[in-house]
Amino acid sequence: MELDLLYLEIEEKMDKAVKAVAQELSMVRTGRASTALLDRIVVEAYGSQMPLNQVATVNIGDATTILIRPFDKGNLAAIEKAILKSDLGLTPQSDGTIIRLNIPQLTQERRQELVKMTRQMVEDGKVSLRNIRRDFIDKIKKTEKSGKLSEDNSHDAQEKVQEFTTKNSDEMDKIFKKKEEEIKTI
Repeated sequence: MELDLLYLEIEEKMDKAVKAVAQELSMVRTGRASTALLDRIVVEAYGSQMPLNQVATVNIGDATTILIRPFDKGNLAAIEKAILKSDLGLTPQSDGTIIRLNIPQLTQERRQELVKMTRQMVEDGKVSLRNIRRDFIDKIKKTEKSGKLSEDNSHDAQEKVQEFTTKNSDEMDKIFKKKEEEIKTI
């Protein structure tokens, strides 16, 4: 077993898990306008389902406003409909050429709910890190039992896997703290 390749594979998988959590957290509404809120919006346009960013330009107007400019004004109603159907809880306001989304200020109760929800997202991410760790430690133990890896090298490899897990778990904690601060202060 080539341990360096194994370490690269572990790092890659754990890095993907951290990025997935960061992406998921970026879609959580914080009271500040963010184009990432609309990443999941799919619009019925030209006879098929298309991501919003393929049928319109999405920009930030100010701290509490998102501006959506359709490439084709014929898609304006479809974009409004897609936003209303989404779980964002935002009401689009159209002037015939631009759709405005005003992001309301969050109540204290809603902020607490969002912090709780983001904490759960991070915990789910940490569970995936632990699953990756378990899978690779099992691989290392099987390789040791087959005689292709010494007991000392196996022990060192398992410690290295734990180091990767701790490092990535700490990274998720940092991402959570940043998002928590964002939710509480905006």
